[in-house]
Amino acid sequence: MEKDRMKKQWEFALEIDKEKYIGRQTWLSDGKRKENDAEHAWHAALMAVVFSEYANENIDVLKTVLMILIHDLVEIDSGDTYAYDEEGKKTQRQREERGADRIFGMLPEDQGKQFRALWEEFEEWKTPEARFAHVMDNLQPMMLNAATDGKSWTEHGIRLEQILNRNRHTSEGSEVLWEYAKENFIQPHLEQGHIKSPE
Repeated sequence: MEKDRMKKQWEFALEIDKEKYIGRQTWLSDGKRKENDAEHAWHAALMAVVFSEYANENIDVLKTVLMILIHDLVEIDSGDTYAYDEEGKKTQRQREERGADRIFGMLPEDQGKQFRALWEEFEEWKTPEARFAHVMDNLQPMMLNAATDGKSWTEHGIRLEQILNRNRHTSEGSEVLWEYAKENFIQPHLEQGHIKSPE
């Protein structure tokens, strides 16, 4: 029994290597290539530890980190849906649920249920941990956009209202970090024309 359990865990461990193949639209800080899902998850998870003191509510940091680390594993099957791809968002939930069924289903039942529950919790935004995990998920690419002179924003012709709409709940996880992001990541690039102004 234990051997079968470990076999499933090793198979899952190998499968999740595929997260490194899933490309995103965010450029790395040197602007030379775009990051992949695994790099994004690692970066946002470590940021959660660093910035946890700014969460609006007390959070279980380890739970938040694990939530961030697994939140995009489903994209091994569904692919990454760009934050501003409105057409892709129409089928995103359905595609990601199928990915969650298969990928978390590879684990022993108890671990599979735990990971699936954490993924659902992240998706629902209802707990302090989920809200703060979303702050990191949203501000990590925003920070990199700011560091690359708005490279992804300009590449896709992103407008201010799109950014504000995507971040309409970010302050619910951390008012302090959202205010910082508006002042230091968004406003300068709005002024420089990297983000399109409201018409």
